[in-house]
Amino acid sequence: MIKITGLDALTKKMSELEKAMAELDGDIASLNFDPHDPASIEQAIQQLNAAVDERVAAYAHNDLVAEIAEGVKEQGRETILERAAAARLEGDQSE
Repeated sequence: MIKITGLDALTKKMSELEKAMAELDGDIASLNFDPHDPASIEQAIQQLNAAVDERVAAYAHNDLVAEIAEGVKEQGRETILERAAAARLEGDQSE
């Protein structure tokens, strides 16, 4: 007979991942920033990171959740930078 161990731990990790994903679904934070001010942009990125961390804090020990949270943060960072760049371009074109 073959005995498989560790399934309880994996099941718990997957359950926590599912709950964390539900926490990250939808709007994570409402951010405002000045697209011409790098400090303002960085502050918005840090606010997003803090909001993500807060939502998944209960699962901080879960490496799968941590990996997903880092991906959400990176995607959010890229979105903020893209929006800032687009706003600057739009402002330059209207002048």
